[in-house]
Amino acid sequence: MYNETVLEHFREPHNQGRLEEYSAIGKVGNVVCGDVMWMYILVAPNADGSDEVIADISWETFGCTAAIATSSMVSDLAKGKTLTQAIDITNEMVAEKLGGLPKPKMHCSALAADALNEAIYDYYTKQERPIPEPLRRRHDRILRHREEVEKRYEAFLSKEGTPSADASEGQDSVCS
Repeated sequence: MYNETVLEHFREPHNQGRLEEYSAIGKVGNVVCGDVMWMYILVAPNADGSDEVIADISWETFGCTAAIATSSMVSDLAKGKTLTQAIDITNEMVAEKLGGLPKPKMHCSALAADALNEAIYDYYTKQERPIPEPLRRRHDRILRHREEVEKRYEAFLSKEGTPSADASEGQDSVCS
């Protein structure tokens, strides 16, 4: 199912973990598959001071083999790139660099690219800088998707009802 490059990034992921010092963070998730990704970036001036680059990057992912491998690959692709170059990283680029992904797992490459873009969006927002249009469009798409998922979840809860206090008493909540 997975090629050797994907398995290598899964078995020995690059840049995994939380940076001690970071400039911004992006978080995305997929309620259908349960994957959640956090991408941390440290932004610094490049060598000649003419632009900002992703000087360091790391990630934490709760997910499947493809989610971990795509997070690893996105971090490799983004490290050392200018913010503009990093915004241009797409899920197709990630999948191609991994040597391909099974079609049902392509959403993982989109999540990883989205996590990077959300971190860059967070950075621009914290710096009170104008958001580049391609980044704004991706951020807006992510927000629309999140809102739709939340609406569907609320509708599901209203149809199914919520568990009574007696039914959940004494049980640990995995969602709190």
